[in-house]
Amino acid sequence: MKKHFVLALALIFGLAGFSAHAEKNPMVGGAAMYPSKNIVENAMNSKDHTTLVTAVKAAGLVETLEGPGPFTVFAPTNEAFDKLPAGTVDNLVKPENKAMLTKVLTYHVVAGKVSSKDLKKMIKSGNGKAELKTVEGGTLTATMSGGKFMLTDEKGGMATITIADVYQSNGVIHVIDTVLMPN
Repeated sequence: MKKHFVLALALIFGLAGFSAHAEKNPMVGGAAMYPSKNIVENAMNSKDHTTLVTAVKAAGLVETLEGPGPFTVFAPTNEAFDKLPAGTVDNLVKPENKAMLTKVLTYHVVAGKVSSKDLKKMIKSGNGKAELKTVEGGTLTATMSGGKFMLTDEKGGMATITIADVYQSNGVIHVIDTVLMPN
């Protein structure tokens, strides 16, 4: 009996350890996101972020996002890019539109590491909203609605954070469902 109890405890604690390990490496786009990898390395493994990776490469931002950071990236999924008017992405990734593409992508990046816990505190201390200065120079407004984080761009567009706190070696990614647009 004692042997079975010890075995049961070992199994419970073993599974608890597995669960804690799984939380550290959340799945995004069918791939585990490893905190030991940088933002670009992890994004390249997510099948939900192939459009974002293509855009980052076209804008010449790979080196920057592989750098030490830290960065907070609000990462739109392929479905988010698909919501844009037909031809928008194809047009943005053309070499002659690199400046506009860079502006759109850097509007999704905030300097520093802002976790969902930090974001919640900022929203609370800001009486229901927090303004985040982007690397592009614009502002995103973060709020909460129904327990979810919402981001509003300068044009009034809104995105929901669908997966928060995907930690990287050089920052954190929050997956979003809509592409945000700067002024």
